[in-house]
Amino acid sequence: MLHASDPSSLFLLILGVAVLAVGGCRSDQSVDPDRSLAERADSLTRTHLVVDGHVDVPYRLMRYRQNVGDSTFGDFDYPRAKTGGLDAPFMSIYIPVELQDSAGAAKTRADSLIHLVETIEAENPGKFEIATSPDDIEQIAAAGKIALPMGMENGAGLEDDLANVEYFYNRGIRYITLTHATHNRIGDASYDTTAARWGGLSPFGEEVVAEMNRLGIMVDISHVTDSTAYDVLDVTSKPVIASHSSCRHFTPGWERNLSDDLIRAIAENDGVVMINFGSSFLREDYQDANEPVQEQIQAHIDEQGWAEDDVRAVAYADSVRTANPIGSVSDVADHIDHVVNLVGIEHVGLGSDYDGVFSLPRDLQDASTYPNLVEELLRRQYSDADIARILGGNALRVWRENER
Repeated sequence: MLHASDPSSLFLLILGVAVLAVGGCRSDQSVDPDRSLAERADSLTRTHLVVDGHVDVPYRLMRYRQNVGDSTFGDFDYPRAKTGGLDAPFMSIYIPVELQDSAGAAKTRADSLIHLVETIEAENPGKFEIATSPDDIEQIAAAGKIALPMGMENGAGLEDDLANVEYFYNRGIRYITLTHATHNRIGDASYDTTAARWGGLSPFGEEVVAEMNRLGIMVDISHVTDSTAYDVLDVTSKPVIASHSSCRHFTPGWERNLSDDLIRAIAENDGVVMINFGSSFLREDYQDANEPVQEQIQAHIDEQGWAEDDVRAVAYADSVRTANPIGSVSDVADHIDHVVNLVGIEHVGLGSDYDGVFSLPRDLQDASTYPNLVEELLRRQYSDADIARILGGNALRVWRENER
């Protein structure tokens, strides 16, 4: 797929630019008054399990193939994950909406992406291992490897067959995001601007939730409408997750984020809200800020006549977006604060959406930067025990409760 005459040298050049853009603020720790705080943050990410509820690397690799066991473009690879202390990124098995009404297409895509995650493990046996339980994650992390649990993003992959819930459980899926950008057979989606299809969860959706509860697959209410979310909370017998959602308090009227009332309802269910790092999730005034950057990238690619999968196009796009962060790590900490102030420390986690969003905040540009968020939480007087819950303890608690 590589068309550049010397892709390796180009990659190293772009990677250097990206590293400077992301890490420059911490490059001279000898004069950093917060050096001890930074070291403590780094230690916490290495001491405690770091679970990220949503990383879109499988779909990224389907579009542009690289071995994430080595340095790559995008937001996630093994070297950066190890630097960031990341132990268990949930691999998103993403089903595009255009496949959900074509017989067999959605299930086939899900299978192909699961196979891709299996390939990551097979190509890098000393670095990655697929995980299907919290115990797996603990054992894999203890062995020095990164665990790869999987979640299906868009329940359209189940098609209209309830038996597919168990089929995908057997394939390793441990959460299902019930909808994505449009209404489907399970329920209504928050991004869909057409009239509600079901007014919430469909009758088939109720059966799906019950079957997920039976098997121990977590129900993910990111992407659904409020009505769908409340219907889920009415029928589920297990705690739910919002694998990559933030707080609507900072983005008024945007249903993709969670309202305060819904956050309270998730807490009453003993669930967890996993905060999305994407800039558009963080502040209302960030939501259109990336458009000029995207236009700049596309204009340059068109001017050069590059194909979308040309290494030069991918490298250029990655370098420009990382050089133009929107927001800062403190914005993500604000969302964590908001959940904690509403419902307590037990109900918040991390769901970065790495490789699934265009713009990211300064100091949280990729999987190497989790310590920067921990450092900000330490500045805000979070205890080590509270940070351990945020990093992964809360998510693993909910997963274990679903296993019972």
